[in-house]
Amino acid sequence: MAPRDIALGAGALCLLGGHAFVQPGAPNTVAQPSLRGQAQSAPAQSQSSFAGALPAAAACAVAASAVTSAVTRRAAATKKKGVKVVDGKEIPWNLFSPKAPYTGKVVKNHVHPQTLTSQTGDANWETAHVTFDHGGKVPYIEGQSIGIVAPGPDKKGQTPAKIRLYSIASSAVGDCEDSKTVSLCVKRVIDLDDEKYSNREVGEDKPDKAGTAYPKNKVYRGVCSNHICDMSVGDDVLITGPTGAEMLLPADQNSNIIMLATGTGIAPMRSYLRLLFNDKAGANADGSRKFGGIAWIFMGVPYSKSLLYEDEHAEYLSKYPDQFRIYHAVSREQKNAAGQKMYIQTKMAEYAEDIWALMQKENTHIYMCGLKGMEAGMEECFGPLAEKNGLVWKEFAKSMKKADRYHVEVY
Repeated sequence: MAPRDIALGAGALCLLGGHAFVQPGAPNTVAQPSLRGQAQSAPAQSQSSFAGALPAAAACAVAASAVTSAVTRRAAATKKKGVKVVDGKEIPWNLFSPKAPYTGKVVKNHVHPQTLTSQTGDANWETAHVTFDHGGKVPYIEGQSIGIVAPGPDKKGQTPAKIRLYSIASSAVGDCEDSKTVSLCVKRVIDLDDEKYSNREVGEDKPDKAGTAYPKNKVYRGVCSNHICDMSVGDDVLITGPTGAEMLLPADQNSNIIMLATGTGIAPMRSYLRLLFNDKAGANADGSRKFGGIAWIFMGVPYSKSLLYEDEHAEYLSKYPDQFRIYHAVSREQKNAAGQKMYIQTKMAEYAEDIWALMQKENTHIYMCGLKGMEAGMEECFGPLAEKNGLVWKEFAKSMKKADRYHVEVY
């Protein structure tokens, strides 16, 4: 995703396939049996060898002390480094900081970086899928983000640049399903004629790996996005995190998942879909999927050449037509029956009654990731329906958020 500020909240926790993780610096120590399991305390030391020699009151005091000690240890267990407790369950959290990042490696994943889009005529047409090897040292779960440290200087002159957060586009086991890689979906940022922040003067811009150059313009190339998109196999990459608890999947494997994404906001959605419909971690012993709900995604882009992961979506549609649906909103190429440009809310309006009915179910979750304004689009689409049913949309959305069923990550 493009660099952004992320609003982090206490989201529901994903329970679709357990994953143990190892603390950095302790390669042979598993922090917990499962990221999604309850915090587990160390067993209290037995008092039986000496309690019998004490008076009853003293024995009770020792027993009480043992209980207190066990409670203390349980409390300490939830505060250990690299772990955050969300809804009573543990997830990996800020294992690596900007001052002490993890050094990963760029790995080959088809053509690398794999350019997912085609030239549209816009400067910002290129989106790449990039995979890093983290050796199992940067565990994460679906819906989280990692930070990338670019050499810089950035717009503020910082070297290295301030970290940029990117939503993870791979499931917890990674694209190779060995829990040793993490993938990002990154749009190359190019601002033409940026007088204030240009880092390429007129005539200085040279072709990037996508073959694009703007020799007649002052150009600002996004420091981190271009750093990532220009990487080669074997290059080092500095990783921080993981972080983020707002976009985690629900525990109920029969939940309904409605996803709204603009551009690279599809990254967390891809992580969900890989788990739900692709990975062995999301399958039962007989090969059937653990996920029993429905997953709908509304994808907004300016051009059809900007659509992302269409090959994967086509596979899911073919294999799971009763559970998966995808709807495209291509704003510069499509219009609705009224002649309006096709944005996500415009496309959703065509299915508003069905979506509204799903939202009334307690196991339906809404996920939004992308440009600011997506929530306003939801109100535009569902405000009239809410009013028709005697409700106020903002209050209804607030109740969904309170129930951890409404998840938003915008930039």
